[in-house]
Amino acid sequence: MLIRLARETRCCSQDGAFCAGITFHQFIVLDAIVKKREIHLSDLHEILSVEKSTTTRLVNPLIKKGFLSRQKAEHDSRAVKLILTKKGVDIHEKVSSCLAGFLQSIVKNIPEAQLDNVLGSVEIFSRAIRGAIGESRCAINSRMRIKR
Repeated sequence: MLIRLARETRCCSQDGAFCAGITFHQFIVLDAIVKKREIHLSDLHEILSVEKSTTTRLVNPLIKKGFLSRQKAEHDSRAVKLILTKKGVDIHEKVSSCLAGFLQSIVKNIPEAQLDNVLGSVEIFSRAIRGAIGESRCAINSRMRIKR
């Protein structure tokens, strides 16, 4: 079952464009900045639960496309903050709409009488995965740890 789930949700973990030329992870970056107006690059490492190089790899194309601007932080000239541009706001809205449509398609394929149970079970399963990753001492890499 877990392998089938991973296979079916791969659209959210691939580096290919999810919608409007944006990957799902790049959307997470844009969404985090929309919620906070601006964000320090170092804060994104934690939000994404990835290493610095991965964050940079996700952010640089967004800057190159004009969706984000990079500025020096006021508190530390070595620190960088990211700000959404008008073009970034527009693409965030476009991808949000695309994502909403995708989620509506998922929901419409769940029998209405089971919808609350399914969504509740997904939440429980998600928490269980976070807990297992937090407790695991096996081969799970420490950078994969999910913050609670």
